Formats: sequence, C-alpha cells, structure tokens
Amino acid sequence: MADPITVFDRDILKLRRDRAATRAQDYNFLFAETAERLADRLDDTTRTFPMAVDLGCHSGELGQIIGTRGGIETLYQSDISTGYARNARVNNGKPALVADEEFLPFAEGSLDLILSNLSLHWVNDLPGMLLQARRALKPDGLLLACMLGGDTLRDLREALMAAEAEEEGGVSPRVSPFVDVKDAGALLQRSGFALPVVDADDITIDYPDALKLMRDLSGMGESNLIAKRSKKFTKRSTLARAAAIYHERHAREDGRIHAKFQVIYLTAWAPDDSQPKPLRRGSGQVSLVDFLGDDAKKQ
Repeated sequence: MADPITVFDRDILKLRRDRAATRAQDYNFLFAETAERLADRLDDTTRTFPMAVDLGCHSGELGQIIGTRGGIETLYQSDISTGYARNARVNNGKPALVADEEFLPFAEGSLDLILSNLSLHWVNDLPGMLLQARRALKPDGLLLACMLGGDTLRDLREALMAAEAEEEGGVSPRVSPFVDVKDAGALLQRSGFALPVVDADDITIDYPDALKLMRDLSGMGESNLIAKRSKKFTKRSTLARAAAIYHERHAREDGRIHAKFQVIYLTAWAPDDSQPKPLRRGSGQVSLVDFLGDDAKKQ
C-alpha cells in the first residue's frame, strides 16, 4: 500500500480552526465574499437539489447566504473543526457535523449537491477526495467548490523568503503550495467527473502593511500548514524585515499594500447517461465545405 500523501498538517489545521472559530466574526470577510460568489454560480442552475452538503463550512457563511436558493431542500454542513461546526449551526440554523474532508462519511450515491467554500486547498490527497465526492453524488449530481489557487499571496511569499534568507541565513517553506487552474481541471477529469469547468478570479484586499495581512491570515486559521515547515518560532526581526521588503517592492503612493487571493472555482457533474456527450470521431454527416458555402468551394 502506498504511503499516504502528507503535504499539510491537518492536526494543526483543526487546532487553528478551533481557535479561529472563537473570533470568526472579525476575520471571515474572505469566506463571506467567496460564499456570495459561489451562491451566484449556484443561482445559474435550474436544478433542484433535495440533499446537499457544504464541506469545510467554516462558520456557515455559505449556508447563511444560500438559504433556500438554488433549489436546495436540505443542506448539511461539515467541518473538521468542532468550533466551526458549532458556529455554523448557530449562525444559520442548519444541521452541522464534525467531519474530515479527506474521509467523507457519506454513503455512495446519497447526495445531489456537494459545495465547498475555501477549504479544499488544505486537502492532502485532492484526487482521492474528489473521487470520494464523485462517488457520494447521485448520477448527474453537482460539485460546486472554490479553493485558493497557486497565485495566492505571491508577493508575501517572496518577501518572507527574502527576509528569512537575510535574517536567518536560509529559507524554509512558509506559504502553502496550491494548485493552478490547469491542474484543477485535470484533477476533476482524473476523478471521473463529467462536464468539468474550471475558472479563476482574483480578490485583492488593501492593507496598511504586511504585518496586518499576516495577523489576518492567522485569525482566519489560514497561515502556514506545510508539514515540513520549520517548527521554530519566526523571529520578530524576520517578520519586520518581510514587511519592509513587501513595502519596498509593492507599496502604493499612499503607503498601503494589496494582497491578492487567487480563487479557483470548480464545477463538475457525476456522470449520467442523460448528459450531452461529444460525437464519436468520424461520425459527422455534414461536410464543412458544404456548411461554409460557395466561398469555401472557390478556395
């Protein structure tokens, strides 16, 4: 049996999410924004979804926005954090359970819709998790999710690396690696989904300085979770130097900086015979020349 993939320390993820849950109202702005964008995409569908689940629900931002939108009849919420699951249930009144996205507790073919708002980027075995999701969906069930992409916080990553090299004489992994758009599409196909669509947009947030950005990441429970990260406390001088480098390279005229979060959106369906399929190669019955008309025949 192959060794399990361990890129992220999910024990630490649970601890950080439990801590973040105690002050979620101060730091959930990014989750709330992407929840709105996911809800807008769900509104584009005309389907009804008798049974839906929100994986990695945080404090229930998505469940609170969706309500009964998008044809959802019953929505369950789940999170690896007990604190977040409790918050979600209190905030929107919908049932919530403690569950790990890497080990989905749902029976095969039991769900009509799987949602996930900014949680899948912390999954170690994303192909395996997507395969579990596809199996949990009924035929023609929908996966609609968003996750942070590989271009997220690039400026912060570069500033931290430069500062650590200067202050500590070496560099350790400090900003988590995320997938890019191309990889995400390939993962959906590899997991057996049909009609996959992947796209991305950027959310840019202004900050007075990089130290405030790093405090917000900690408050959201979204700071470094790389399993092979340095276990030593980062020196204050390193963080201060990183903030200075960020400012030197990227500050605007007013002295403020911006932080870019790349958000990748995944839309895919569990296979079903009713879905449109590409024509078999060579099965066309109309000549392209005939379709284009006389102009094509003259060439």
